[in-house]
Amino acid sequence: MKRPWLRPLVPVYAAGAALRWAGLKPKRLAWPVISVGNLSTGGTGKTPFTIALARLLLDSGFAVDVLSRGYGRRGNDIVRVDPEGSPERFGDEPLLIARATGVPVYVGADRWEAGSIAEREASRAGVHLLDDGFQHRKLARQVDIVLVNSGDLADSLLPAGNLREPLSALQRATILAVPSDDTAAVARLHSLGLSQPIWRFRREMSVPQTAGPVLAFCGIARPEQFFAGIQRSGVTIAVRKVFRDHHRFRVRDLQLLEWMADRNGASAALTTEKDRIRIGDLTAYLGQMQLLTAGLEVSFDDPKGVVDSLLAQLRQLEIRLR
Repeated sequence: MKRPWLRPLVPVYAAGAALRWAGLKPKRLAWPVISVGNLSTGGTGKTPFTIALARLLLDSGFAVDVLSRGYGRRGNDIVRVDPEGSPERFGDEPLLIARATGVPVYVGADRWEAGSIAEREASRAGVHLLDDGFQHRKLARQVDIVLVNSGDLADSLLPAGNLREPLSALQRATILAVPSDDTAAVARLHSLGLSQPIWRFRREMSVPQTAGPVLAFCGIARPEQFFAGIQRSGVTIAVRKVFRDHHRFRVRDLQLLEWMADRNGASAALTTEKDRIRIGDLTAYLGQMQLLTAGLEVSFDDPKGVVDSLLAQLRQLEIRLR
C-alpha cells in the first residue's frame, strides 16, 4: 500500500539505510551462496521461488541447504528446522521450505554461523540458498537473484511506498527474475540500463474446488493477490478476512472466522499454505467448517538455462559445484 503523505520521510529512510550498510565487511562461507531476494517488503513470491530453485538444483545433482532468518519465530538461536516442528520455533516460511523440498533448512539471525553449522553437518559439499537475502549484506554471496515485477518498479521507498531500497540497488543483482507475463517489467529494466541475465518464471495458484462460496482469509504481505487468484479459479468468495503479515493465530481468530463463515453462508474456509502452517492444530475451533489450502507453485520457463546460467556465474569466480 502506498502512503504518499509520508513521502517527506523517504530521504530520512534512504539515509538511514545507507548508513546501516556503510563499512560492512561481509563474512564468507566455504560453499557458494546464492541469494534469493527482492526490493519490496513482500509479495513477490520469494518462498515458492526458493522452493522451486532448491528442487531444480536437487534434480540436477547438487547438494542444497537453505539459510533463513526465520521471521516471526521466537528466539534468535541457530537451529536446523524440524519439518514436523512449529512456526513459533522455526518460522512459517522455513517450515514451508523444509516440508516442500526435504533439504536442510537452518534459521537464525546470524546467517554466516547458520551456514557454518550447515557445512559441518553435511555429508558432502554443496550450495547455500540464502532466503530473502538481498538486504542481508553481512554474508558474502556469489550470486544475487532479485525478483522484480512492474508493481515494484513503479513503487517508491519506505515509508511512502513498499521498497526497502531504491531501484538503483538492482545494479548489485547478478540475475533478475521476472514473471513470464510481465513484459512491462522487462522493458522497464532495459530502460534503466540493466543488462543482467533475466530469468522468466510462472506463479500458479492451485485452488481446491468447492460446492459453494468460501470464506477466504490470509495474513500475507499482499492479500489482494490471494483473493484475485481464488476468483480466477472460479471459486466464489462469500466473505474475506485479512490479518497482518505473519499473523500468529489464536483461538479467538478461528472462532471469529467460524462466525463470519456462518453469517455469510460460506461452505468452507480457504487460506494460504503459510497461514495453514501458522494455524497448526487450532482447526478444531473452526467447528464443522472445513479448512482448505491454496498452494502456490513457481516454475521456470527455461529450467536448463537457469542451471546453466548459475554454473556460468560461478565458473567466472572459479567456483566448481561438481
